[in-house]
Amino acid sequence: MQKKGFLIIFSGPSGVGKGTICQELFKYEELNLAYSVSMTTREKRSDEIEGLNYFFVDRPTFENVIKNDELLEYAEFVGNYYGTPKSYCLEQIEKGKNVLLEIEVQGATQVLEKITDAVSIFLIPPSLEELESRIRGRKSEPESVLQARLAKAADELPLQSNYNYVVVNNTVEQAVAEIKTILEQEIANRI
Repeated sequence: MQKKGFLIIFSGPSGVGKGTICQELFKYEELNLAYSVSMTTREKRSDEIEGLNYFFVDRPTFENVIKNDELLEYAEFVGNYYGTPKSYCLEQIEKGKNVLLEIEVQGATQVLEKITDAVSIFLIPPSLEELESRIRGRKSEPESVLQARLAKAADELPLQSNYNYVVVNNTVEQAVAEIKTILEQEIANRI
């Protein structure tokens, strides 16, 4: 009999390195990870692939999915809906995959109410000053957006107590090693 997988919720403030760390974690086949594919009402970009980057749907379809309780979580952002389809995640878990859900804190709260045995990991910067330095280093946003991201980070950091694990991202290598150890322990505990 195939062992079921589990859901991994991975959150942290913008600019803390979630995307980079997720890419590194997928290099470890023994973690048996599957990436959660979100659903959205925003337009598909030319380089995006249906079912890989997102499931693209129109607004009435998304609202019907909400009404039928087919999402683990959803939010509206800049006029578009984004959400995590329940069926896709549960299918992957049934196949024995450990589904990695990189998600903001409000969505994580919704998911944890529905999937109580999910493993939740909150990634934090060594300090708000270091986070500011990293975001500034990107040189990708105007000052007003940067300040908004930092203010949101300051609001999100106290929510780390809602998570099973908190990992400080001093370096990508250290954070990846720590999260890999956490996931290996969770896998071993579920056998």
